[in-house]
Amino acid sequence: MTSAGARGGDAPGTVGTMQAVPTAPDLADTGAATAPSSLLDRTRDVWLPIVVYLAIRGIGLAVLARFAQLRNQNLADLLTAWDGKWMIGLATYGYNDMPWRFVDARGEHTADTAYAFFPGFPMLVRAVAQLPGFDAYRAALTVNVILGCAAAVAAYRLGRLCVEHMPQVPAHLAERAGLLTTVLFAAAPMSIVLTMAYTEALYCALAGWALVGVMERKWILAGICTALAGFCRPTSVVLIGVVALAALLVVLSSGGTERVRAALCVLLAPLGWVTYLAVVARHTGSPTGWFRIQTEGWGTTFDLGAQTWQFVNYALINGSDIADLSVVALLIASILLIVLAVRAKMPWPITLYGALVVISLLGSGGLMMSRPRLLLPAFVLLIPIAIALAKTSTRTQIWTCAGIVTITCWYGAHMVSVYPHAM
Repeated sequence: MTSAGARGGDAPGTVGTMQAVPTAPDLADTGAATAPSSLLDRTRDVWLPIVVYLAIRGIGLAVLARFAQLRNQNLADLLTAWDGKWMIGLATYGYNDMPWRFVDARGEHTADTAYAFFPGFPMLVRAVAQLPGFDAYRAALTVNVILGCAAAVAAYRLGRLCVEHMPQVPAHLAERAGLLTTVLFAAAPMSIVLTMAYTEALYCALAGWALVGVMERKWILAGICTALAGFCRPTSVVLIGVVALAALLVVLSSGGTERVRAALCVLLAPLGWVTYLAVVARHTGSPTGWFRIQTEGWGTTFDLGAQTWQFVNYALINGSDIADLSVVALLIASILLIVLAVRAKMPWPITLYGALVVISLLGSGGLMMSRPRLLLPAFVLLIPIAIALAKTSTRTQIWTCAGIVTITCWYGAHMVSVYPHAM
């Protein structure tokens, strides 16, 4: 990977413009170079993406609330729809005391059913729910607001880092590309789930910061975030593979303390995922226990894309519902985003991670309508669009982002409140 220093000395987290070193007369004339920066300036890379993210998600939540009002629905029920009820249930009762009303996709409940869900998010919610004034519902939504902000800062950082590692992109676009990456992440299709009792905010935050760790060669950060992500969802195996590969290459090519840190990253990366599969294996008495629960309860298997292909063909020929057709469009768009990332010569860990997220979803069966939500962790594939948009005028950027936010906020509210099985 090219170091940030190759871009005129730009360091991660700083504005990517190249500035000439001021001479003594310059300093005497202006005095600006020696003036201490304000706290607002020093924390700009944190508060700016958070403000943008909260504004967009606030609009999305307001649109969903309006849908709920017009359709005589309860907003709290919508924010905990489908798997969200499982998250709240696990946070409230734990794995072994789940009420029998919690059922799988077949409408059944067994002693194993709850173990289909990874523990990272519900156990975090369970811990926060112990605080005064919180229950599992309030804890889940509060935690996701905070985690969403963390993911937004990671998206901003990754957008900037990609520009700094892409010599063909003007360095002065780094900050704007980072901010536009945050906008596209916050306004992605089904980004409404970031505000719901789901795992996406937690996983996107951990995956985003793991990739930041890789790009900045902070291997302990990358390893810890990847290990924690392994407790969140099964698809973390993609993140584990990319982070471990990047760290392993450093182990084989470097020396000194960095080699030691990279080796620790390789060991840490799969820890969470392997640990939870081992827990389920012990519970079920089978090393493939989790996979059996998932297949029997939710019909999720890796079938090399057979079910996805059938769904796309059926929807294109017989589909009349906006939900079906939009899922097909988003699946096709995800493939095009991989092509764009490759053509844009994005840093390989970012491109590989995003591509493998998409490929793993295309290659697996299960509920097709959940695909827009499950594609959200592949938000890094939006970075080439953010960079392209950063090259346009400010007016074009504002109107484009406004249009995207309008469409996706409506889409998320429609899928959650109107379509019966969108997640």
